[in-house]
Amino acid sequence: MNAETIGSWAGLVWNALSAADVLGLKQLKKETKLKDKEVFAAIGWLAREGKVDIQTNPDDEKDLLFTLVQGC
Repeated sequence: MNAETIGSWAGLVWNALSAADVLGLKQLKKETKLKDKEVFAAIGWLAREGKVDIQTNPDDEKDLLFTLVQGC
């Protein structure tokens, strides 16, 4: 795995979040067809750039909800 690959995954995640506003981990994996470690690498990339917000799902504390930061 290299930076170019992670950047591509980040693009997939960004596009999925842009289309759906908010997604849980399972939904994000389904939309992007990425594996757990790939999604988390992409989320880390986007988080480092300040483009994604991560919250605990109030309906399922074991799940996370991902949204794009406004203005991206």
